[in-house]
Amino acid sequence: MKLKKTIPPILFAALLAPASYALESNYTLVWSDEFNDEGTPNPANWIYERGFVRNNEAQWYQPDNAICTNGMLVIEGRRERVPNTHYKPDSNSWRTQRKFAEYTSSCLTTKGLHSWKYGRFEMRARIDVRPGLWPAFWTLGIHGKWPGNGEIDIMEYYQGQLLANIACATKKQFTPKWDSVKTPISNFQTDWPDQFHIWRMDWDEERIRLYVDGQLLNETPLKDTFNPAGHPIENPFHQPQYILVNLAIGGKAGGNPSATEFPSRYEIDYVRVYQIKK
Repeated sequence: MKLKKTIPPILFAALLAPASYALESNYTLVWSDEFNDEGTPNPANWIYERGFVRNNEAQWYQPDNAICTNGMLVIEGRRERVPNTHYKPDSNSWRTQRKFAEYTSSCLTTKGLHSWKYGRFEMRARIDVRPGLWPAFWTLGIHGKWPGNGEIDIMEYYQGQLLANIACATKKQFTPKWDSVKTPISNFQTDWPDQFHIWRMDWDEERIRLYVDGQLLNETPLKDTFNPAGHPIENPFHQPQYILVNLAIGGKAGGNPSATEFPSRYEIDYVRVYQIKK
């Protein structure tokens, strides 16, 4: 991902993330998962990606690595060998040329179940920042092919950097135009990785703002997010988006996980969506 913006170092005061930032009177809760029921995640809210999916990542996505326990969704990354059920010995595709996956994890998505146009999207979570791990909380538009459908990375982490990104299409197929801010976690307190934090998107007809613990990381005016002329979707951020939460491993950006001790845990306290009262 190309870095388009830089921000000065941020030194946060020593505090735990507050329970929620969506307390303004003009917002109302329209959907949430608090993960309070023990066991598998609620199938009315989530479906799963499966197998090798994107970015030459090392993990095999499967439902088994996601569990609700103690009021949290835990996505567990594991170092374990599993067969690639789509393996083709003569394939040139990274998805099918590997006979085995050496890691497993989960990606949960609301695709086909829930989507929203505008609002406040919020997650409270604790992420593992060790080498090779790539946790994310993000959204995609319901219509069109990536990146023309629009991608919003409310939280993405890898190789010491916390990212807040927005992407739409360019004239070249499958080549996005990024508005990306990277913040080194070394800018935060030394115990920042041990704490839960609140990631938030505020999205309306004019702009997208991305935050962590109330600190604005990136702001993108929607006048700057048009797809190229002739694209079937003029502006992808004027359509509903669905949510994804996942823990990727390795791949194009995640780094080398070989020295990291597994299992790893991406712990999500809640995911909530608020919208403006009409």
